[in-house]
Amino acid sequence: MVKQIHHFIGGKIVEGTSGNFGDVFNPSTGELSAKVALATKAEVEAGIANAAEAFPIWSNTSPMARAKVMFKFKQLVEQNMDSLAELLSSEHGKTFTDAKGDVTRGLDVVDFACGIPHLLKGEYSENVARGIDVYSMRQALGVCAGITPFNFPAMVPMWMFAVAIACGNTFVLKPSEKDPSVPMRLAELMMEAGAPAGVLNVVNGGKEAVDTILTDPRVPAISFVGSTPIAKYVYATGAAHGKRVQAMGGAKNHMIIMPDADLDQAADALIGAGFGSAGERCMAISVAVPVGEATAEALRERLVPRVQNLKFGPSMADGDFGPLVSGDHLRKVRGYVDLGVQEGAELVVDGREVNIQGYENGFYMGGCLFDRVTPEMRIYKEEIFGPVLSIVRAKSFDEAAALPTEHEFGNGVSIFTRDGDTAREFARNVQVGMVGVNVPIPVPVAFHTFGGWKNSAFGDTNQHGPEGVRFFTKIKTMTSRWPTGIRSGADFHIPTMG
Repeated sequence: MVKQIHHFIGGKIVEGTSGNFGDVFNPSTGELSAKVALATKAEVEAGIANAAEAFPIWSNTSPMARAKVMFKFKQLVEQNMDSLAELLSSEHGKTFTDAKGDVTRGLDVVDFACGIPHLLKGEYSENVARGIDVYSMRQALGVCAGITPFNFPAMVPMWMFAVAIACGNTFVLKPSEKDPSVPMRLAELMMEAGAPAGVLNVVNGGKEAVDTILTDPRVPAISFVGSTPIAKYVYATGAAHGKRVQAMGGAKNHMIIMPDADLDQAADALIGAGFGSAGERCMAISVAVPVGEATAEALRERLVPRVQNLKFGPSMADGDFGPLVSGDHLRKVRGYVDLGVQEGAELVVDGREVNIQGYENGFYMGGCLFDRVTPEMRIYKEEIFGPVLSIVRAKSFDEAAALPTEHEFGNGVSIFTRDGDTAREFARNVQVGMVGVNVPIPVPVAFHTFGGWKNSAFGDTNQHGPEGVRFFTKIKTMTSRWPTGIRSGADFHIPTMG
């Protein structure tokens, strides 16, 4: 009998009662590795109710005490790094090294959250009027929720719950049903770190679980990362029910390569950013835009052997990337490659048909390289989320720079050039949320913030960093006067700055 994964509520594993289960596969072998319980509306409500019970005590715990819990959690995750990475690899398919990177990037936000006493400091203005002081404070919201994607089962949950919990909220996490084991283990470690039961609950499920979170009046704030259609739905539904929502969607990240760029450096950057984690990253570079035919030909010449020589195989083997997360996703990505050929793009390297001895049933696909892709093609317009890189040739800098600005997605973009003026002009004017200059994956550090523009993000605030603290708290402004003695009569005038 395959392993069953249930829920984590009130500091312990709680068995699902719905009778409905989702399949969890080992992508390296294609075998069914576990069944994950899919929660009913009532089960999700029970998780929310438990978190609501824990909120008063946790929100009234001092920020310094909450920070100590985060410090301990960080220590425990570091101690369990290898086992977490192995668990992550077994359900997602990332290489062991890449899985450790997934955990580490989440820990970066935990590091940031350890400074919560400073981050929650308010402002104070003395004597704004005679004898009147004004000050502000940031207070926790209540039961916050996170809905997270399959591609970063450690990083994205920690992006959300580390900041939310440090701010004094309790948290209900609904992870992807494709790889739920790491989020469950992180919740256990949070309890070991000293967080009271109910501070971090994990409820596994599908659409019913999501809809319950979106509509429950006890949840004032929801953070989401996933595809754009679902992000739109989460944002619209949550907002319609009076919640604050940050929803990160899909991406089509471009890299512009100028004629003066170091083409070997640019090619290496494209290989890592385009094919790392089998392209299953919202920050993957999926479009290369060389400026000028000479640049395009020289770049293509360098890319072809690099793509052909990519090493891929079982997640725990020594390779550049592992399998895709599921058979359905593999078929979807292959379908996009088929479509690109039908649309008239030149498939320079075809990685659709692969056979790895001993792992014939795994969800493997090699690197694919398209050339002469045009903006009218669906393989350019839509997010593929697989090991597929497209070359879109541009005649000029202006033509190249217009592509990411005009695209519906606006997550990340990079430019490779030696010219500072070109880079500055591009960075200032491109309509994209995160920009890299000679950096292939422009992901900010944890003490800044992560987020895209246009159809890559919905809501007013980005993930983690100071934006995360603002999202998971509400501000209260106090105006106070302390008279020296008993005042005679009432004062009907509003205080002024005189």
